[in-house]
This record gives sequence, structure tokens and C-alpha cells, in this order.
Amino acid sequence: MVTAKVWVLKKHFEGFPKTSDFDLKKIVLPNLKDGGKWKLLLESVFLSVDPYMRPYSQRDMKEGDIMIGTQVARIVESKNPAFTVGAFVVARSGWRTHFISDGKDLQLLPSSWPESLPKSLALGTVGMPGLTAYFGLTKVCKMKPGETVLVNAAAGAVGSVVGQLAKIGGCKVVGCAGSDDKVAYLKKIGFDEAFNYKTITSLDEALRKASPDGYDCFFDNVGGEFANIAINQMKKYGRIAVCGAISQYNDSVPQKGPYLQFPMIFKELQMEGFLVSRWNNHWEEGLKALLKWVVEGKVKCHEQVTEGFENMPMAFIGMLKGENIGKAVVKV
Repeated sequence: MVTAKVWVLKKHFEGFPKTSDFDLKKIVLPNLKDGGKWKLLLESVFLSVDPYMRPYSQRDMKEGDIMIGTQVARIVESKNPAFTVGAFVVARSGWRTHFISDGKDLQLLPSSWPESLPKSLALGTVGMPGLTAYFGLTKVCKMKPGETVLVNAAAGAVGSVVGQLAKIGGCKVVGCAGSDDKVAYLKKIGFDEAFNYKTITSLDEALRKASPDGYDCFFDNVGGEFANIAINQMKKYGRIAVCGAISQYNDSVPQKGPYLQFPMIFKELQMEGFLVSRWNNHWEEGLKALLKWVVEGKVKCHEQVTEGFENMPMAFIGMLKGENIGKAVVKV
């Protein structure tokens, strides 16, 4: 029998999450049996921490539940011929070191995955965040060559891929982030314009300076005041992909926003919220494209790796505070 360590949600978050909101527990897993439902034993190698966990925990979890999340895991024991011992998969089994599975919800890493490429990228650029950028740009923004794309939280797991894919698509890209180091990183990976929103005197002026003609596409990860100002600088028939609202996830009192109808009507804008799961049937296509661009060096990857399963809450809180450049992951 294997003893798994798991992080549970001890207390629903009030405002910003705290380490005391989590509890580390141990669970003894049953042995696999021939003919039984549970045919696979897996151990987590890398675990993901993502912004969505903050609002989804409130919506979908009860206190005492194992914290939601995705991992890259290695198959330790198998009674399922479709999965060999030693193979790596992406699983959505929450914050745990070991788990058992019937195999239905496991996704094998692509067979073309190079040995030299970190498998943790399957949680980032060549995983759900990368696919969010890919489908948000191609299906929602419907970007075209020669257009100008704006993305906020641009140095994060999704935003950094958005900018690079927009460049591959022949667009001008403007990004903003919360530190000078992040702005330097954006310039390094090919953004045409980038600025630190914490040090500018006027967001309206910074956006106007970066693209005097306005923006065709706006990939919004932040919401709140940023979105309120940016929407007024959209070009006619502009498209806005609403991916996230991290500026509001930790609010105890909902923000009061202005009214967007005037710019929406006068500029005939399209604004669409989306979840990447809408394109589940096309994930293979997206992952194949992302993996190819990464291997070719057209998409650069940066990871913030925290060592140790015991540091999951700290990594999660740090990610929400914007301490990471690129994708935040925890190595078990």
C-alpha cells in the first residue's frame, strides 16, 4: 500500500489566500486489483498552480476537499495495457503526491515529445495555458496579420504565449506587466511594446503611446480598471477575448465597474468570454502546433519552479501575487 500526501482546502479563502487556509494530510491508497476499476497507480512529478484555482475553489469545492489542480505524473504500477509503467501523463487529480486511476481522464504526453524538453511544459506552454492562448487568439480574437494585439498580465503563463503566437501570426504586440524584470522579459521574447503598469502615471497615456492607432484585439486576463480603460482604445470592429479577471479574484467586496455600452456600440466591438474546455475536441491540434513552435524555438518558455510538495500553498499564493515570470509549477 502507498501513502499519499494531499493538500486539502481547510477553509474557504476570505480575500487573499493564506497558508493557514490549507491542511496537509496523508491518505492510504488501496492496492490495485486484477479486474477492478482502479488499474493504475501514479506519482506526481510536477504540479501546476494557476489563477483559475482561486475562483473555482469558491464555486466548486467544499471545505475539506482536496485542492483542485493538474499534474504531470509517472505511472508506477499498471494493470491497463494502454498505459505502460514509466510513461508520463497529464492528470487533473488535484494537489496529491500519488493517486489511483481508471485511466479515462489521463492524457499521455505526445509521442513526439523530445527527451530534452522539460515535461513540466505540459502544464504550461504545451498544455492548458498555451491552449488558452492558442484558441483565444485564433477562435475568439480571430487575429489577422498586420493587426495590433494588446495583452495584459503579459509575462504570465497565458499572456507570454499570447504575445508570441500573435507575433507568429504577423501582428504587432503590446503587453503590460507588473515589474521592470517582466517588461525586460517581454521585450526579450519579441513583444513590440511593453510597459510596467505599476510605474506609469497614466494607463490611458501608456496604451495610447504604445499604439496611437488603437487596438484590433485585446486579450484580457485582468479585467477591472485596466479593461475599463483599454476598451476605449479599441479600433472599430475590434475583438476582445475575456480570459480572466485576476484583478478581482481576491476582492471581498465586488468592484463597481463603469458602463461599457457606449464604446461597445459606437465601435461595434465584439467581447466574448471563454473557457478553453470549449475546444476539448481540438486540443490535439493545438498541442501539436505549440510543441512544434517550442521545438523550433519560435515560442520561448520560462518556468518558475518551486521545489517540494510541502510548498504548494506558498507557490500558489506567490503566483497570485505575480511573483512568477511564465508558468508557476511545483516539483515534487
